[in-house]
Amino acid sequence: MKKLLYTLLILLAATAAGCIEDGFSTSPSDAPHMSVDTLHMGTVFTEEGTPTYRFTVHNRASKSISISSVTLGGDNPECFRLNVDGFSGREFYDVEIRAKDSIYVFVAATLPANGKNVPVDIRATVDFLANGVEKSVVLDAQGRDAVRLHAVTLDSDTDFPAGRPYIVYDSLVVAPGATLRVAPGAELYFHDGAHMAVRGSLYAAGTPDTPVHMAGDRTGNVVADISFDIMSRQWTGVFFTSTSRDNVMVQVDMRNTWQGLRIEGTPGDAERPSLSLLNCRLHNSAGLVMEAVHADVAAFGCEFAEGGEGLVRLQGGSHVLNHCTLANYYLFAAISGPALQLAHTSPADDDSSGAPYTRADISNSIIYGLGTDLSHGDLSGTDITLDYCLLKSAGSDDDNFSYCLWDTDPLYRNDREKYIFDYRLGENSPAIGAGYVHAVDPRAAVDAYGNERGSEPDLGAYVYVPQQAGTAD
Repeated sequence: MKKLLYTLLILLAATAAGCIEDGFSTSPSDAPHMSVDTLHMGTVFTEEGTPTYRFTVHNRASKSISISSVTLGGDNPECFRLNVDGFSGREFYDVEIRAKDSIYVFVAATLPANGKNVPVDIRATVDFLANGVEKSVVLDAQGRDAVRLHAVTLDSDTDFPAGRPYIVYDSLVVAPGATLRVAPGAELYFHDGAHMAVRGSLYAAGTPDTPVHMAGDRTGNVVADISFDIMSRQWTGVFFTSTSRDNVMVQVDMRNTWQGLRIEGTPGDAERPSLSLLNCRLHNSAGLVMEAVHADVAAFGCEFAEGGEGLVRLQGGSHVLNHCTLANYYLFAAISGPALQLAHTSPADDDSSGAPYTRADISNSIIYGLGTDLSHGDLSGTDITLDYCLLKSAGSDDDNFSYCLWDTDPLYRNDREKYIFDYRLGENSPAIGAGYVHAVDPRAAVDAYGNERGSEPDLGAYVYVPQQAGTAD
């Protein structure tokens, strides 16, 4: 029996030895191959860790190879960190790769402050030496200095100029009586869970070429080519309290929130909080994109899009939506509410506040997407009108709906499967030229791209412009 066991052990050892490559290639032609020549790490905030990026090192030879060294080099090696085949550090020696196999190299960085208002390019290299052959992968990142705000309350009038972006941690509060003025091109980024509370006034005014941005502070991509820009739940949102007055947002792109924008007044208050929106894009919220409760909102040329619980909710107050697009193709969960939600419209849905019922004038607009479009199919007895609007619902005109396009697809340019959320009109859209010129509010005469609506206006936020062949714009 012992002799048999000994024989079996010898056979097993011989079999195992036959499965493992015997020796390493020393031929210079068997140098490793990298999946990239340059690893682009995008633009990141200085003094903060970047996302982790990776590339692959392949051994295409029929024998194992030993990489003599993997080291960081170039101009700024101290800014970068490596993980090679599961081991962290800055220098690695005798790294083995079996025949026809590969290893991963993970890269992260913390870029130093540079004292400039523009991104500064920071480069280094990952240098490989194998079988006498040297190869390098260039690491490329752009660092942006930022103004960091930790639980800041603005007690007096304050200007936020463009240049360095602002990163808000915890909260940014505009105190009663104070005004925050945000300049064209300014960027406000909010850390996880952060919010902005306006108890005074907000005046944020961008231009078609230099919009104001309000977004989460995550940079880079979630996976592959999917940007964090389309991910909701990155920060809480913007809240206008009952003491806020005369708020204005022009050419503001606000995205990635939990709760979107909410403006709330006190029931029965004759001087309600007010918000004017012009050519704004509010999108990608886990909850509603915008909610107004006993407050007044006037929106011109605005896009309200991608809301997990619906898009716009109006409860009490007086509202105007002119040349707006309400489009819901939310990506991350089933949509749980209608695109346009109306409440406290009549005795039938009185909220017991004792405040006047909701008034709304909606014209030359589009309400279409996944889920239902309207919370109320019958608006009889309410002070809510929709004129020259394109709707998803199948219905007919009456005292509250006039000259509407019912059960009609606007043929947006969006492609949800490819993560393209573009609510401009396609070339065959029935919304082209379907607006009423006398319903165009003077404030909505030009869309967010600077296009004039003209004498035959299109419905929705955007003027139709034919796409040029071979372009994505």
